[in-house]
Amino acid sequence: MKVYIGFDDTDNIDADVGTGKLARRFEKQLPAGCSLRGVVRQQLLVDDRIPYTSHNSAACLIVEAPDIAILDTLRERAVGHIEKESLTGSDPGLCIAWGENGAFDPLMEFGRQCTERVVSQAEALKATGGFHLSGHGGTNDGIIGAAAAVGLTASGWSGRFIEFARLRELPGIVTVAELEGRGMSVVSMDRDAVSPRPEDRVDTKGWLRPRLLGHRAVVPVLPSSDGLWYTLWEKRSRKSHGR
Repeated sequence: MKVYIGFDDTDNIDADVGTGKLARRFEKQLPAGCSLRGVVRQQLLVDDRIPYTSHNSAACLIVEAPDIAILDTLRERAVGHIEKESLTGSDPGLCIAWGENGAFDPLMEFGRQCTERVVSQAEALKATGGFHLSGHGGTNDGIIGAAAAVGLTASGWSGRFIEFARLRELPGIVTVAELEGRGMSVVSMDRDAVSPRPEDRVDTKGWLRPRLLGHRAVVPVLPSSDGLWYTLWEKRSRKSHGR
């Protein structure tokens, strides 16, 4: 059974541990029988009317769970994790959702709306329906981003992986075969019909972040030279915004 766990607004501007890292650290708290498929960062609307720490992003874990009976334990551990790890001055929120695809439709639409306009806590609560949604401090505005992160990730067509198959352990230049062996699809964005070969190398610029596309981890690349490709994006600097 697939379970989505969304975290948002758990840090402050002086924090060394942002929401993404907090979400990744929750892997160690997963109950026996659960496994992490990945952690996805979702970018939400950047607007002066929205208070956020740096980029207004949220994070969602994709977890494989053995059955519905484990949900209570999973929820208890997630609540304990966010309450312990979130920082003073933050407005942390937690969302946990599971079930068949149709159950996610309102959350998916809500997530899309969060990339287009300013939304409210009431809208987040309505979209979440029977799933878990809770605030854990401050204004509780983090429930908005947590719900949006789940909806966008469940859609399978939004966000980038900040954890997937131990991607941070890979070197800066890695073969296509190694990436695909870890479950990542390497896809050429070149206008010509040239595809990366297993023996080709990919220059990740030291920042490998596959995109969530079609419910898969996809690494978009462009050709650099014969047998060498490079990823399309690089890490950008952190900037502050009034909370």
